Amino acid sequence: MKRRMGIGAVAGVLALAGGAAAAERLNVLFLASDDMRPQLGCYGDPLVKSPNLDRLAARGRLFERAYCQQALCSPSRISLLSGRRISTTKIDQIGPTLRSTMPDIVTLPQMFKNAGWHARSLGKIYHVGIDDPASWNEPPWHSKAPRYGPAGMERVKARAAEMKAKGIPIEEKGPNRPSFGGPAFEGPDVADEALLDGDTARQALEALRALAKTPDRPFFLAVGFANPHVPWVAPKRYWDLYRPEDIRIPTNNFVPRGAPVFAAKSGQDFLWYGNIPKDRVITPEFGRQCLHGYFAAISYVDAQIGLLLGELDRLGLREKTIVVFWGDHGYYMGEHGWWGSKHNNYEGATRVPLMIAAPGMKSAGRPTPAVVEFIDIFPTLADLAGLAAPAGIEGRSLRSLLDDPSAPWKAGAVSQYRMGGNFGTALRTDRHRYVEWVDKQGAVAGRELYDHATDPGENVNVLDGAPADLVRGLAEQLGAVLRQPARTP
Repeated sequence: MKRRMGIGAVAGVLALAGGAAAAERLNVLFLASDDMRPQLGCYGDPLVKSPNLDRLAARGRLFERAYCQQALCSPSRISLLSGRRISTTKIDQIGPTLRSTMPDIVTLPQMFKNAGWHARSLGKIYHVGIDDPASWNEPPWHSKAPRYGPAGMERVKARAAEMKAKGIPIEEKGPNRPSFGGPAFEGPDVADEALLDGDTARQALEALRALAKTPDRPFFLAVGFANPHVPWVAPKRYWDLYRPEDIRIPTNNFVPRGAPVFAAKSGQDFLWYGNIPKDRVITPEFGRQCLHGYFAAISYVDAQIGLLLGELDRLGLREKTIVVFWGDHGYYMGEHGWWGSKHNNYEGATRVPLMIAAPGMKSAGRPTPAVVEFIDIFPTLADLAGLAAPAGIEGRSLRSLLDDPSAPWKAGAVSQYRMGGNFGTALRTDRHRYVEWVDKQGAVAGRELYDHATDPGENVNVLDGAPADLVRGLAEQLGAVLRQPARTP
């Protein structure tokens, strides 16, 4: 199913030198998308229209197997921006700020700010409302434009009025939020700038132009888009890119067989939106509408990124700027019967899109199959910019893979999640996903093993029938990554 990019440049070496003079210091354009799984043309999807991200991949390095440290917005972003694992940040839920557990930490943008870069944040980089002022030269900017079009906003307002009339308290989390009165998907006939992501792109264009006026001072500009996080709202023009009859819903609509009951679950947020069937049964027809909305939302974000990349070129900054694109975690759109959700330790929740394009790449356009992690981004950008990463970073610079996509690499990626009172740690290797769950006392509460050579959908936990030496080896490897003794099966 994979559609490879039509370029085959041989491996080369990045012409980037550490300790460069101030006039040669590289900018960083740091682009994020919320809940975007690696379902793009450059990742081999035959249906999704993502021409701008495809072009970015064609001039940079696409990471075919990149993984977040946790499949939840705020913990994932804090982990990426700190370069630490979840077990180090101690943040595995939405709410706590990074400084509440690591008050003296130097974050990725803060490292650049301290070294003389102008660091700005627009949109969702840290979680909205859980930012880190020390990371930026200016207060983070967030658009006040609506997520919905006019009809959707009317439904949100009606829900708020209904809750007020009935004395229902408004919650920040849970089903009692007015925004859940809106539909899970919508395609209003409005301009891009009328909605939140288009307005974010507009502000980012202004920021780029302003920053370009001080070429003697490099910038770290972070721009985060809300889509394709549910609700999937994109202007009608992006809905019109897709025909309903071309959309297919997943067929493995059952939870992983043989998995611990507490682990084989996902989030419920999607089910609270106003147009979800009252019985919560997602029929094939409704599922196709959900996917239609999700694809349209991806294309909407892609178009906004295209505007920024085009402006970078117009300003003559391409050869002076490192561009990074990432999605904060994976997403389930029907697989295992989970819709519009993540909230677990499986492949669909933890695998993410990641692209890096840097000036001087001589093997541009060749994807790498190496298994990499979000904590690798921090040391990579430090390396490319000629900066010394702070002590304590737990990732590894991707520089060698930017030089040569087939270079030897570390053996696996680790993701972590807490479910049912148990804390799970998943190791993703080239072939397997091995998961250990421990209870509050540290005792093993469950294990999972999925063989991607025979079961890429992770439909069956094969731990019980697996060779003992394979399971023991994976347990030891997981312990080595976390620098702790293996919990021998």
